[in-house]
Amino acid sequence: METTARTDEELQEILRLVKRVHFVGIGGSGMSPLAEILHSRGYVITGSDVNPSDNVDRMAGLGIPVAMYQAAENIGDAQLVVYTSAVNPQNPELQEAQRRGIPLIERGKLLGLISRHYGNAVGVAGTHGKTTTTSMIAQILLQAGQDPSVFIGGRLPLVNANGRAGGSDTFICEACEFQDHYLSMTPAVSVILNVDADHLDYFGTLDNVIASFHTFAGLASRAVIVNHDDANARKAVEGIDPKKRIWYGTGTGLEWSARNCRLEDGSYGAYDLYHNGEFFSSIRLGVPGAHNISNSMAAAAAAYLCGVDARQIADGLRSFHGAGRRFEFLGTFGGVTIADDYAHHPTEIAATIGAAKGMDYRKVWAVFQPFTFSRTARHLDGFVQSLSAADRVILSDIMGSREENTWGVSSKQITDRIPGALYLATFPEITDYVAAHAEKGDLVLTMGGGDVYKCARMIAKALGPKE
Repeated sequence: METTARTDEELQEILRLVKRVHFVGIGGSGMSPLAEILHSRGYVITGSDVNPSDNVDRMAGLGIPVAMYQAAENIGDAQLVVYTSAVNPQNPELQEAQRRGIPLIERGKLLGLISRHYGNAVGVAGTHGKTTTTSMIAQILLQAGQDPSVFIGGRLPLVNANGRAGGSDTFICEACEFQDHYLSMTPAVSVILNVDADHLDYFGTLDNVIASFHTFAGLASRAVIVNHDDANARKAVEGIDPKKRIWYGTGTGLEWSARNCRLEDGSYGAYDLYHNGEFFSSIRLGVPGAHNISNSMAAAAAAYLCGVDARQIADGLRSFHGAGRRFEFLGTFGGVTIADDYAHHPTEIAATIGAAKGMDYRKVWAVFQPFTFSRTARHLDGFVQSLSAADRVILSDIMGSREENTWGVSSKQITDRIPGALYLATFPEITDYVAAHAEKGDLVLTMGGGDVYKCARMIAKALGPKE
């Protein structure tokens, strides 16, 4: 975005010297927590956005002025401008900053630089499960009376926000591998949940993804918490100091191990957690899905390093009922239950539908909005396989985000290969169809990394008042 690239060290010095920071799109899930943290540290923050949201309201509640439009004059006397990779380079605020020579910093870079200000930064990385696991750790610590700063890619109901500015030296942070953003971090503890083939438009190959996670693991000054059940995660920490590695999984001989794993009440994980071969606690999760057993073990290991005891860990995990857009139940409307999930990769879709199928619903509907043309093209077979587990499947048009459709890919290439599946281009079309055909006892599950959550709300409204 900038005409002259700056190193992390140069950006760190700029952040040290400036006092007035402007956020372009301050209501974004990855922007508002950073604005709040800088605000708590004495920076003068301004922002702009074009969509009203709870995050925008939260900023206003903190006394941060937010312009609900984007224009050059919003920059004011800012000394630093923060943006995301999703912002169009022609955005008038970015162009004004460049014209005036005001430094620009991408959100992911800023997150990394902020992490350097905490002695106990815990970075939670993985292709899947980052938001849920980061939320679990935050829930455990907050309920235990600790005061961490938190950065999450989804809303944590406990604080009704994507993050918070705490008063302690602990920073619990979702660390995203997209474009190597997490490599700007300085974590005391790195958590690696799993490593899969994703963001290949940037990484190119799975081996490059693994190499990136290896670099991230090497940044940890204190410990690396790693999922031993994931082969690629094991590869990613090869060569990392064995004294720093903390393994968790369902095998034996690990620092943290789950025994007697089971699903209760249809799809809620329960197990006995052992630490270094000794019984630690009985765990019962408040979120559905067998995959969350693994996520909760990582959360337990990280929380333990932050000084939380067994009872507090068990209590926090049981009372955590999910982050925003992570199997988020909107309610039951006209006898039909509506839920929404961020799943946008075949592995995530399979886990989410698998959890739904374990519950006591008559039929499970999967309403999927593919996110980015490149991911859709690369994972066509995976989408067909994972979505086929649902009883009814509907796909909308692909949300291309920052991409042009040079792959010539379409949602219809998926629905044509799933018996009974439908391609309905728009949310109004999908809403009308589901409202006419869903029956009492069904679960309608919207999924995708774009704005398909809007479709979930439209369907709920069409079905009638919440029961």
